[in-house]
Amino acid sequence: MNINSTLFLQAVVFAILVWFTMKFVWPPITKALDERAQKIADGLAAADKAKSELSVANKRVEEALAQSRNESAVRLADAERRAQAMIEEAKAKATEEGSKIIAAAQVEAEQQSVKAREALREQVAALAVKGAEQILRKEVNATVHADLLGRLKTEL
Repeated sequence: MNINSTLFLQAVVFAILVWFTMKFVWPPITKALDERAQKIADGLAAADKAKSELSVANKRVEEALAQSRNESAVRLADAERRAQAMIEEAKAKATEEGSKIIAAAQVEAEQQSVKAREALREQVAALAVKGAEQILRKEVNATVHADLLGRLKTEL
């Protein structure tokens, strides 16, 4: 065999191998590489989208937390105001009740004072009658002198 024909034959076989490879082997490999590149691009896009959604969700969470903090602060302030109002109301009721108790005690003391004066007047009148009886050394008739004793009580 001649070297030229061998070289020519090898070039033809190489050309057939290149054609076969480009026709049947290369398209599935290119398709697989393109699909893989597409999957990677989709994955990166999904990751970027998830990052943006995460930042939006974090902003919403921060806003919700700030709002709930504000609401809780308002509720605490309301609770404190209500507590102060209740305390003031209780103080007012206690003062009013104390005033009523003091007034009742004053009325009762006045009544007892009046009763004590009446009892004292009766005792003084009885002592005066006994003293007059001893001075006169005779018996005094209470029915006859009832008017005199009544006047004596009112004067005392």
